[in-house]
Amino acid sequence: VTLWGRNVSVNGAVVPEGQPYLHSGITVTWLGDWVAVASGLGVRVASDGHQAVTVMVDAELRGSTRGLCGTYNDDPADDFQRPEGDVAAFASSFGNSWKVP
Repeated sequence: VTLWGRNVSVNGAVVPEGQPYLHSGITVTWLGDWVAVASGLGVRVASDGHQAVTVMVDAELRGSTRGLCGTYNDDPADDFQRPEGDVAAFASSFGNSWKVP
């Protein structure tokens, strides 16, 4: 799923703004100014298309997440874990470590 502003595509196919989408366990819904994407994996992402993003994870994934969502284990000491496994001291270095080309 690619989200650029309010433009959404799934596997390269554009999802028209305002139109619901359901295919292969992925749903796209439009909630006022927000677009929400959910998967059968227990992860939901909502965005206003500008700068606000909300990520929600089902309780079944507790302790098994990594990346920008953190480790979801209620231990703030490891929330900035980088791909290499070490913990960044600053939010900016943490975020930069997860950049992809």
